[in-house]
Amino acid sequence: MDGTRRLMTYRLKLPVRTVCCVGHDAFYEPAGVDTFVATPATAGPWDAGSQHAGPPSALFARAFERHEPVAGQQLARVAVDILRPVPVAPLTLRVRIVRPGRRITLVEGVAEADGQEVLHARGWRIAQAPEQPPVAAPLDEVLPDLPAEDTAGFWPGAHTAGYVEAMEWRFVSGAFGRPGPARVWMRPRLPLVAGEETSPFCRTMMIADSGNGVSAHLDPARWLFVNVDLTVVLHRQPRGEWVLLDAETTIGPAGAALAASRLSDRDGVIGQGMQTLVVARR
Repeated sequence: MDGTRRLMTYRLKLPVRTVCCVGHDAFYEPAGVDTFVATPATAGPWDAGSQHAGPPSALFARAFERHEPVAGQQLARVAVDILRPVPVAPLTLRVRIVRPGRRITLVEGVAEADGQEVLHARGWRIAQAPEQPPVAAPLDEVLPDLPAEDTAGFWPGAHTAGYVEAMEWRFVSGAFGRPGPARVWMRPRLPLVAGEETSPFCRTMMIADSGNGVSAHLDPARWLFVNVDLTVVLHRQPRGEWVLLDAETTIGPAGAALAASRLSDRDGVIGQGMQTLVVARR
């Protein structure tokens, strides 16, 4: 990234702690204008020392929404490339405008930890149309009801005292440890940043990164199937707290896989999520 435009920098100090997230107020605590301190809620299930990619991806969405905003524009797509595991360590986000405009704006960011770049991201902001354009007829589909109870569970040996416990999971079909596609209503139990209301796009980013986990085909005790990216495209902003993750993973013969997720709120489909996976024996 060059220095032709002003950079907005966020420094996230992420303490290494393996404790339950219950009792924390948010995924991140603000500590000044551009500094945030992560709580243990950010830790992922694979390794207590690495973040789940959902929270830092949501922080990119937050930055893209706020960086040099243009009246009437809304975030429509965020694509995050995961260069390496994001450590539970200080993290810096640098954000700039690549393509300014009144109708469309392209924003990009880089996250660094321990002197290395760990995440790259780009986001498109699209101007809201002054007149409602014609849309295709809605699909003749009835969305599943919200199950009454949290039905998550998780595989033995997973680190659950982090992101897993910070999210609410209500499976309609499938389950952790049950191979194949899955549909699960999800919502964060905590705000992304303490003292702030989490935006609909940020909330969706946190949820969409779980597509590969809920639709796993392989035994996680024997196999890794981690994503190297996350792309979320929304054709409308979500309404309400709950997002339905309708996910399916397709595994190829040579170590690559694709997790594709249709995203819905209580009123209907809102967009798509996609993850490229690397598959390898532990």
